[in-house]
Amino acid sequence: MASDVPSIPEWFQGRNVFITGGSGFMGKVLIYKLLLSCNDLGNIFVLIRKKRDVDAQSRLKLMMQENPLKMIKEKHPERIKKIVLVEGDTTCDDLALSSNDKQKLMDKVSVVLHAAANIKFDLTLKEAVTINTLGTRNVINLAKQLPHLKSFIHVSTSYCHCDETVLEERYYQSDIEPEEIIKMINNTPDNVLRALTPKLLRGLPNTYAFSKALAESLVQKCGLPAGVVRPSIVMASWKEPKPGWIDSFSGPTALMVGAGKGVIRTVLCNYKYEINIIPCDMAINTIIALAWKVGREDPEKPIFMNVTNDTENPISWGYAVDTGKKYTLMYPFTGLLWYPGGSITTLRWFHWLRVILFHYIPALFIDLLVFLTGNKPFLVKVHNKVNIGIDLIQYYTTKRWEFRNDRTRLYCLKDDLSTIPRARKVLWYLYFADWFVKISLTIFFRYVIINKR
Repeated sequence: MASDVPSIPEWFQGRNVFITGGSGFMGKVLIYKLLLSCNDLGNIFVLIRKKRDVDAQSRLKLMMQENPLKMIKEKHPERIKKIVLVEGDTTCDDLALSSNDKQKLMDKVSVVLHAAANIKFDLTLKEAVTINTLGTRNVINLAKQLPHLKSFIHVSTSYCHCDETVLEERYYQSDIEPEEIIKMINNTPDNVLRALTPKLLRGLPNTYAFSKALAESLVQKCGLPAGVVRPSIVMASWKEPKPGWIDSFSGPTALMVGAGKGVIRTVLCNYKYEINIIPCDMAINTIIALAWKVGREDPEKPIFMNVTNDTENPISWGYAVDTGKKYTLMYPFTGLLWYPGGSITTLRWFHWLRVILFHYIPALFIDLLVFLTGNKPFLVKVHNKVNIGIDLIQYYTTKRWEFRNDRTRLYCLKDDLSTIPRARKVLWYLYFADWFVKISLTIFFRYVIINKR
């Protein structure tokens, strides 16, 4: 790297960052990483809303008592003081900020990292658009008022355009205007919205993907120095805050835990297809690195980056399941409901036969025994929820996508994409040259050995 280009910690030195979604799984790791690696950072303003009967201050206090922020508090107690609570809500105009908090942000913040989202697949259209689309619009509107803004990063998902088979690092044009959808959800009865939802989705599997695609359209047109990070399925950490750390159960993690406890015995899934997972710390590193890049380059249009393992380190569903079985048997869970087992299949009828035989019939039998002992039956209800969850992810377990990661080459290796055809030719020549040298050396050494004899 050229000496006049600041490193990421150098660029963040003295900068104040505003984070939404800081109380979520990825948000916690994002705060942790900034405090750990950018130790000369200014303050981190974290937007937290009141949730049920727990106020924002109590939620932040609880966050600091748990990992990963607890680890920072123990190792670097002075850095944890850089976290500043900002009470608000992304679904409200001006984020429902107090005038004092808003003035602080306007005076100090130069980086906005927008990670707030609801990732549930079964949200109604109104819920998904309110949180993921309207929320993004409100954060953008606030960012436009920040006079010192250098970088705005939106955390999206690599599956928000999953009706495509090849997913590139670019903006996907849509004739659906986000503002029109926002107006629609606010002025249309819920029963009408439910009826319109399948038509509006246009091949997308759920309202989550739809609402995130709309949010990307807002970022594309926002006029800010912006970047969009599209992680695939975010999993437990690779290294930081510590290997295997996770604090939420969804997607493949929930499947593995359910199977490991003997609850899930069958999944409709193609074992040959790739499970596109990415460790949370790798996704977080990309968010921070893209903020640095956007801040340095001030692009006219947002930079899109896919954070996936599709080409670099593909993992099949079959491999993931076999590995999960192996380690579940080596390190069994406590509170097992049944011996861990089961399998995956591509046959829908066979999957549902197994659901009846290995989910519901045993559940009914156990619930009967529970009832006869004077306790409340529970297992059929558990399996109802489990099977709904399995149904929601079947779209992703039975399809295959090709994700492009070209920007890694362009930005990290400084290789223009036009160099790829020539590089492939050179690689092919080197392949033959490598074999030629190996064969020549083998013949030479054999000749020397034979002559010595």
